[in-house]
Amino acid sequence: MIEQKLEEILLEVQKPGRYIGGELNSIVKDKKNIEVRFAFCFPDVYEVGMSHIGMKILYSLFNTKPYIWCERVFAPWIDMEQKMRERNISLFALESGDSVCDFDFIGFTIQYELCYTNLLNMLDLAGIPIRSRDRTGLRQIVVAGGPCTYNPEPLADFIDIFFVGEGEESGLEVIELYREFKKQNKKREEFLLAASQISGIYVPSLYEIFYNENGEISACIPKGDAPRNIKKRIINDLNHAYYPENFVVPMIDIVHNRAVAEIFRGCIRGCRFCQAGFVYRPVREKLPEVINKQCQNLCSSTGYDEISLSSLSSSDYTKIEPLLDILTKWAQSENVGISMPSLRVDGFSNRFMEKLKVVKKCGLTFAPEAGTQRLRDAINKNVSEQELLKTCNTAFSGGWSLVKLYFMIGLPTESKSDIEGIADLAQKVVDAYYSNSNRQKSRAVRVTVSVSCFIPKPFTPFQWEAQNSIDQLEQKQKWLRDAIKSKSRNIKFNWHDAKTSFLEGVFSGGDRKLCEVLEKAQQSGCRFDGWSEHFNFSKWMDIFNQCAVDPNFYNTRRRDFYEILPWEHIDGGIKRSFFRQECERAYKSETTVNCREACSACGAAVFGGGICHGDC
Repeated sequence: MIEQKLEEILLEVQKPGRYIGGELNSIVKDKKNIEVRFAFCFPDVYEVGMSHIGMKILYSLFNTKPYIWCERVFAPWIDMEQKMRERNISLFALESGDSVCDFDFIGFTIQYELCYTNLLNMLDLAGIPIRSRDRTGLRQIVVAGGPCTYNPEPLADFIDIFFVGEGEESGLEVIELYREFKKQNKKREEFLLAASQISGIYVPSLYEIFYNENGEISACIPKGDAPRNIKKRIINDLNHAYYPENFVVPMIDIVHNRAVAEIFRGCIRGCRFCQAGFVYRPVREKLPEVINKQCQNLCSSTGYDEISLSSLSSSDYTKIEPLLDILTKWAQSENVGISMPSLRVDGFSNRFMEKLKVVKKCGLTFAPEAGTQRLRDAINKNVSEQELLKTCNTAFSGGWSLVKLYFMIGLPTESKSDIEGIADLAQKVVDAYYSNSNRQKSRAVRVTVSVSCFIPKPFTPFQWEAQNSIDQLEQKQKWLRDAIKSKSRNIKFNWHDAKTSFLEGVFSGGDRKLCEVLEKAQQSGCRFDGWSEHFNFSKWMDIFNQCAVDPNFYNTRRRDFYEILPWEHIDGGIKRSFFRQECERAYKSETTVNCREACSACGAAVFGGGICHGDC
């Protein structure tokens, strides 16, 4: 039995609490009453996966059906994998301890391209054939959802079904279809073809990709009755959409160990580098009373003393002050903290600050993204230096002294002066603190400058752009590091590794030719590529050479507006012509107003929900 073998190795690995299950609010069912078993797999460690809101929602939703048992599976850390392979222990689900190979569905949420080798490795650990063509019978259906499905092609040879868009409705529809096909003892191929007719479902084996001599795609042709385009699914009415009343409470500390309340989906802003801001359109809000009830339920059922109000930009929620009024009525007396991790520079007023002050106070995080106004206009950030400094002064007067600023380097049209502008802006924030007469005199200010590397993402105005080379990114990091050193000790500088960003860019913009690369990488021992201690860049470059694939073709090459992109058959709801128009405006440093000021006719109105209007 797996249980006995596990007991023998748990004391030999780090953090055995990752692998034992049995947490508060985890769901255990009687297998005799179950018709469909779903292994919900997160291709990273327990602490990361247990922090993910999408997994919490779908785990609870699927388990509302008495005939479905959804269980959780996480990627074992390196030490645990070694012990599992030594003892011939298959990858197992936490609730039952059963091998993942015994499940009807093996579902992955893929949030990050550098988790792809973990996904393949989890299939291998479960004894499941990695390539979909090698799996037979109406069992072991491997499915995937999450933001990476907006370019599913690098995983096309491994995944049977991709869920494009929000998966609450389409997930249940596919499971119900499978349930009926299983009763009728139908073939795997029949099920996959029928599933492809469900809106938001992409079955990659039903599409053939053709290439030009120069390596660019010439056509994507569906087979049989498969649809030519796959349109994303969204949930229009969040007020009546399912949301769990409790979360599984981990026994060990995780990345975000708190209750999470989703307040709205989508974003009105249209930052030209941001994939999430476009693929989650249109904006759809929940009512304050709905959010309040969900927060109270979660705190009551879990015992958490902190609530995170989750969205892409929390201060853009139109009823944020009424919501905070309702929440603080009970949160303050029960000593429950409220955190808002995504704040806009231009959305932090004195009234807003006063409401936040009555609960637990954490550091503030803002994302100017660029160091100069010209570049902020080019990326359509639509915030000014004056707004940032005004916001910081408001916070400093309210007792805050910790500020984190997010920036990006390698953006289209960027120059050295834009890089140096990041250090200048950070120093102005420091100076604003010490010139503020209302600040707490006993505290020193700490400004953390966190810098990521620009990566061209599908379904953004910059999807055609070239990514900076590793040498270019490292040179820019050095410029910024030197500029910050000359400014102040109150500024801390964090930066993302240029080599991991390079690889992320390859798979973000890649096609099916990368499937061979991924398979060979998994076989060569690549996993946890997003973790610096396990990332082996030279090994990856060797694998690209062995497969005769040039990684630069996918990320450091600017694409023509007329090139067929690998994700062209996926319909994210935003018009291609709109993306091109926005890209051209970027080179003129022209901004586009947000969705509440005026409709820019992006195409999201086709969904008929949120703030969009039918005449857009």
